[in-house]
Amino acid sequence: MKTAVPFEASQSLLRDVEAELRAAVRGEVRLDAGSKALYASDASNYRQIPLGVVVPADVDDLVAALDACRRKDVPFLTRGGGTSQNGQCVNVAVVADASKYVNRVIHVDAENRTAIVEPGVICDTLRDAAEVHGLTFAPDPATHSRCTLGGMIANNSCGAHSVMAGKTVENVEALEIATYDGARFWVGPTPEPELEAIIAEGGRRGEIYRKLRDLRDRYAESIRREFPQIKRRVSGFNLDQLLPENGFNVARALVGTEGTCAVTLHAKVRLVHSPSCRVLLVLGFKDIYTAADAVPHFTRFSPIAIEGLDRGIIRGLQARGLKKDEIALLPDGDAWVVLEFGADSVAEALQQAHEAGAYFKSGAGGADIAGIVVEDKLAQQRIWSIRETGASAVALSVDPSKPDPIVGWEDAAVDPLRLGDYLRQFQALVDRFGYETCLYGHFGDGCVHARITFDIRTAEGVLKWRGFLREAAQLVVDFGGSLSGEHGDGQAKAEFLPIMYSADIMRAMEEFKAIWDPANRLNPGKVVHAYRADENLRMGPAYQSVKLATKLTFSSPEGDGLQRAVERCIGMGKCRSLDGGTMCPSFRATREETFSTRGRAHLFWEMLQGEVITDGWNSTEVKDALDACLACKGCKSECPTHTDMASYKAEFLSHYYENHRRPRQAMFMGRIGQWAPIASRFPWLMNFMNSARPLARISKWVAGVAPQRHLPVFAPRTFRAMAKQRGMTGALPLTLPIRKPARKVILWVDTFNDHFTPEIAAAALDVLTRIGFEVVLPRKRLCCGRPLYDYGLLDEARALLESIVHELSGDIQTGVPIVGLEPGCLSVFKDELLKQLPDDALAKRLSEQTFLFSDFVARADFEWPQLDADVVVHGHCHQKSLFGMKGETALLDKLGVRWTLLDTGCCGMAGSFGFNADHYALSMKIAEDTLLPLVRRASADTIVVTNGFSCREQIQQGAGRQPIHVAQLALQALQPASQPALQPIVK
Repeated sequence: MKTAVPFEASQSLLRDVEAELRAAVRGEVRLDAGSKALYASDASNYRQIPLGVVVPADVDDLVAALDACRRKDVPFLTRGGGTSQNGQCVNVAVVADASKYVNRVIHVDAENRTAIVEPGVICDTLRDAAEVHGLTFAPDPATHSRCTLGGMIANNSCGAHSVMAGKTVENVEALEIATYDGARFWVGPTPEPELEAIIAEGGRRGEIYRKLRDLRDRYAESIRREFPQIKRRVSGFNLDQLLPENGFNVARALVGTEGTCAVTLHAKVRLVHSPSCRVLLVLGFKDIYTAADAVPHFTRFSPIAIEGLDRGIIRGLQARGLKKDEIALLPDGDAWVVLEFGADSVAEALQQAHEAGAYFKSGAGGADIAGIVVEDKLAQQRIWSIRETGASAVALSVDPSKPDPIVGWEDAAVDPLRLGDYLRQFQALVDRFGYETCLYGHFGDGCVHARITFDIRTAEGVLKWRGFLREAAQLVVDFGGSLSGEHGDGQAKAEFLPIMYSADIMRAMEEFKAIWDPANRLNPGKVVHAYRADENLRMGPAYQSVKLATKLTFSSPEGDGLQRAVERCIGMGKCRSLDGGTMCPSFRATREETFSTRGRAHLFWEMLQGEVITDGWNSTEVKDALDACLACKGCKSECPTHTDMASYKAEFLSHYYENHRRPRQAMFMGRIGQWAPIASRFPWLMNFMNSARPLARISKWVAGVAPQRHLPVFAPRTFRAMAKQRGMTGALPLTLPIRKPARKVILWVDTFNDHFTPEIAAAALDVLTRIGFEVVLPRKRLCCGRPLYDYGLLDEARALLESIVHELSGDIQTGVPIVGLEPGCLSVFKDELLKQLPDDALAKRLSEQTFLFSDFVARADFEWPQLDADVVVHGHCHQKSLFGMKGETALLDKLGVRWTLLDTGCCGMAGSFGFNADHYALSMKIAEDTLLPLVRRASADTIVVTNGFSCREQIQQGAGRQPIHVAQLALQALQPASQPALQPIVK
């Protein structure tokens, strides 16, 4: 079989291509180094540097980009979410990203249960539109929150619920396509009279149909004989769809061609009934093989999903301290199967689950089967999260002597009735080669995923890997299976297709490709005439190990150093999700790959390798990508691999500004902790300068603040000034009894709550005292340095932390808790402190003894008075990432308020980010996505609670509502309106 040869383009040709594209395309044309670096990788082991990137404005623009590439005879590749695991999304081609603009659900026909969509529409967006009518699009890969329909059609994707209604191919009714040579038309099932009429019309369409008919007639018997008759036959082209018994369905023949034959412009897809109520039955088995043997027993109950999982992923999560609550939900066992039952009532779904549970409890389906029925939706989501993200979370090895488990052999499929025997032999093969693996997958369809510890970073390791791939492919064929069961062939499997198919069928597939794309310009080198599996490896033998001196310490169970930290991102793209969570607010607002955690991580990776991005710490490409990073820390907790972009940003900026001038915002916003105490001596003067025209305009311009923003108002007196003046004699009589102080706590009063909102610190003091604590302040003013990180001022930040540890050393050693109010500042003690002073034992203890106010107070043994109030809560990003919201909601429960935790993501202000004139528009776009509309929708008597200073500023300035801190809410419960507050105590 002929293998691929990379396309070579001269600089002259690239200039001509760029000029042609810019003249033809209304969208965005990018041939810069940063864009090439961004799109050189996907979620696979492969990397190919594209010729350039196009972001078409609409479907017609996508066609215009294709036509421009044809005129210059250069390869073309359409790309959606970039989550392919077999290398389909990378090539030496012009890459067209359809996900940003070409992403609409055009129409949902509820009566006929179909929808027409553009190729860049996200799977979940289509499913949400269909759910309005009680329908759904059945295939739902684990990446359903960010994969696109165009990509699913290209790869013939499946997912957990394909057991309910089949693969993507069974759910495509028709496609509008464009060919590389300029034809554009709809394709679908074609009755013989229509086929003959199309051929008779002539033209390019008629020519294609004639050649497809002739190909079908020549190879029909071979196709019938050789194509595996299993649910998950995804490998190779769907030539069987051209057979008369399948209606000469050209649309379905193109599904799974991975962009190598035609470009999808629109798709008409099938929708199916969506059970509105779902219940899980989770079964525990002694091992994964016994679980697989039970597939015939599972299917007798007609669940809508049958998912298997072995102990490997669970052990990996436990070794990293991840998903403890989720794992605790699983029944006893060393392997688990999740059965989902769906119905139009909870009672009916529960009945199905309990019937199946009783069957397995009786001993049917194998011995020693434990089981639990899960009705609660949140618990269901937690269990599904293990299956959907667990493998990514353990993608890096915690044992330095072992390679990372990777996707070098993924998603093979066999007859589900033979799955147990196949897994036993597959594990024996893995053991014989000395590898380790975890097994999981879609057991109802016989599709198994495996992350295996292949060594592809050495020549010897690659040679051994190739031997394994060949034997693994032969094993699948011996079981009558398919090399790919949902991810497609791409480059990873294509080389071994001749093991699965005869030379006759391989010729037919090559002819099929040539009929559509005779110039071999659409995603060349994938599926047929393909690259070898060991070519174009992203982290193969040529991968460079880079040692860099960093100011922050990057250390984890998986290894140390910035390069190892950057390797955490494996490209699975959860940062591109648009539903729920906090991660990547700048991506959500722009849909720009460069503003996703994955995009930024890929740029860091390329910077370290130095091939495309060549100027290291001086890289403008990396700097520009990080400029829109809000350092929300959402990725630290929500990314399955815990890629920590906020830390990477701070580290990069610390080096970048060694050779570049810092912006003026660094002086005014970054160093607010240094100048605010001075300015607060003259609050009336500062407030006059910041509010009176034209002084306010000048002040904002000097500080780099957006003119639309109102600068925060300095309080007449700081909290520490109030405390110093009144000392310990300011306590007033209380109608509520105060316990004898049982324990001392340090109230950490940050710059913002000291100088701008001292009433919040006073409320916290009052609450802590009333519930029985002796509250003290540090003897002198201390600052965590939170804003310094936004401008890479790491040395100054470290000095502040050293001062804090020294000043509080005595209290740290005696275990005195530090209770703080501002999540951004408290996050420094949980995160940056350990990176700045990794070897300081006191620093570690300080981190352990630091508590957010709500977390600390909620655990106090105190009988709270009940407060009659409606409350909506917006969680600060750092609070959600590093502390969580459980303490907050627990306190709200104790207060007796009727609360709602808003699913609002990031507020968009993010410290100084939203005040910056360059970021104002993006900041407001982020806020207007969810937060501000929800706040405006809240009734006038509903209390808005948020603990972040920047969040309160964004809500106040953007929605005209005055939020309060949870400490103020707690004080309302403790103190009648007529009763004065307690006064500060100074240590």
